[in-house]
Amino acid sequence: MFIRPATFLLSYFFLFALVPTALAQQIADPHFDARIDNPAFTKNFPRVLFDEAHNNSETTNNRYKPFADLLFNDGYHISVNRQPFTKSSLATHKLLVIVNPLGAEDVDDAGADGPAFSPEESAAVNDWVRGGGALLLIVDCAPFSSAAETLAKKLGVDIGKSETTDQANADKEFNLPSTLVYSRENHLLGESSITNGRSDAERVNRVVVFGGQSLKGPQGSDVLLKLADSAVEEIDGKNASTAGRAQGIAFRLGKGRVVVLGDAAMLSAQVTGSDKRPVGMNVPNIDNRKLALNIMHWLSGILK
Repeated sequence: MFIRPATFLLSYFFLFALVPTALAQQIADPHFDARIDNPAFTKNFPRVLFDEAHNNSETTNNRYKPFADLLFNDGYHISVNRQPFTKSSLATHKLLVIVNPLGAEDVDDAGADGPAFSPEESAAVNDWVRGGGALLLIVDCAPFSSAAETLAKKLGVDIGKSETTDQANADKEFNLPSTLVYSRENHLLGESSITNGRSDAERVNRVVVFGGQSLKGPQGSDVLLKLADSAVEEIDGKNASTAGRAQGIAFRLGKGRVVVLGDAAMLSAQVTGSDKRPVGMNVPNIDNRKLALNIMHWLSGILK
């Protein structure tokens, strides 16, 4: 969930009661513990290309610094992409991370919801994945989802545009209908190698999503975060059911692998407001940090 200062939705009104200062002051948590006791890679470090060439609102030096630090400590070599995607620019990397691309420089600019990727770039990424590449695509609701639509469709993924809400499965601490809990207890956390990990220590039991929209992957996709039948999103001014959709999916495409998430905040670690309230992997008693590592382990082939 990227919170825009000029475009608060009604659901954010309730969070103002909890956080007295403007939520636009979201910053990376400088005290986030990104240490890894037993790194997955101590040699042959996988090369991760982190995209910052498409007006991305989340980068390795702002709210996604904790995520980048976590990957670095797990043994990944991270480089920043600042050029259009081509066959040659992708060729030397095993993994690609794209978070919240935009069609314009700023979220409030005209054209922000326009295509962030040209048809040629989308084709290049698709061909790279099919040839054995691994992609993590993370997009919040519009304008980010609209900006990523060209690429998502090329991969066979349908991305919703409106924020998904589900009062029945909302986190009680945040008290927002868009801050959703996916757990083994409520049966919305999918069973997969990503959620199970390599051991009990890596097993994911409870994930919180801090906003975002619904997704539907190609046939055969593993659903990581399954939306309940009570979840809805607004379409043409009316609530529409998102039953059968998800906020996290994983699938194989040709020789490659893809994970798509419908919320960026869930793999960030932010603090917001005068009381420095945590949002993301730094929230106590959730397994978002484990999920982030397990996703990367699956994409890199450690998890089958």
